[in-house]
Amino acid sequence: MKRSTFLQALAGVPLAASSLAAQSAPKPKRINRAIELLASGQPIYYTGGRGGYDDGKKMAGTWADYINYEMEHGPLDFTALRGFMKGLVDAGPTKSGHKTPAVICTLPVLGVSAAHMHANFWVVQQTLLCGVHGILLCHARDPEAVKIFVSSARYVNSKPHPDLLEGMLGNGSQGYASSIWGITPAEYMKKADPWPLNPEGEFLLGLKIEDKHALANAEKVAAVPGIGFAEWGPGDMGLSLAKPDGHVPNAELDPDMKAARARVLAACKKNKIAFLNTVRPNDVEEMIKEGVMIGSGNQEAAEKGRKFTKRTMPW
Repeated sequence: MKRSTFLQALAGVPLAASSLAAQSAPKPKRINRAIELLASGQPIYYTGGRGGYDDGKKMAGTWADYINYEMEHGPLDFTALRGFMKGLVDAGPTKSGHKTPAVICTLPVLGVSAAHMHANFWVVQQTLLCGVHGILLCHARDPEAVKIFVSSARYVNSKPHPDLLEGMLGNGSQGYASSIWGITPAEYMKKADPWPLNPEGEFLLGLKIEDKHALANAEKVAAVPGIGFAEWGPGDMGLSLAKPDGHVPNAELDPDMKAARARVLAACKKNKIAFLNTVRPNDVEEMIKEGVMIGSGNQEAAEKGRKFTKRTMPW
């Protein structure tokens, strides 16, 4: 072989390898990895997160499908949250090819009444516009409050729904969030809408039906269009039912607690939304069989669950 031909062939090796790698790299179908998996019938798993830019960089490679960013009992700090999202982007993408793991936030704004939710809807908007992918509304007691919650996460020109108010997001809000998602502001305004209400929406909104008042309305709040998942919040549910020790790990649930869990699970199934519950390595398969679609647990439990459901998306 001539030297020039050899050098050309040698030079082509890394290019061919690079091309092959590009062809084999995962190609996400959605921005929100959690929605992509749920829509395909796959359970998802999450871990907790908080902090700013450096914390985001550290969590970019998390084993979890989404990060629950805590602001219900932690600081309501939008500057830190924006930094966290930027850290995820700068240290990404994920093994699944998504720009970041999905991020869903809890807030100190509660679903206790329509008046409370209407006065604080701006907190929902400020949170979403940091570039996150969803919100979990705590103490979701009032169906009317939940409707305002969903409406606050929609643009004014979103397709109207007879059970919801007109969307409350306005022009000028799309800049930072669209840069985090890696799309144009115009594209963001089309995709920033709750799923499954909008099949193309990328916001995943959830409810904590976690006290006796919310439990009494479980079927009504779970039926609000735009809600994608719910949980029964055993910690707060135990306090509300005066059974603070009724959910001791690896022990039989108190009968009242068991009934509360069963009612929330049934409400989720009836309204075709995902049910969130703790999963452990020794019970994750049974939980999935029962209907749990979002698992709160450790990496070992998640990996066992993924193998059980024959998941193919990398993690």
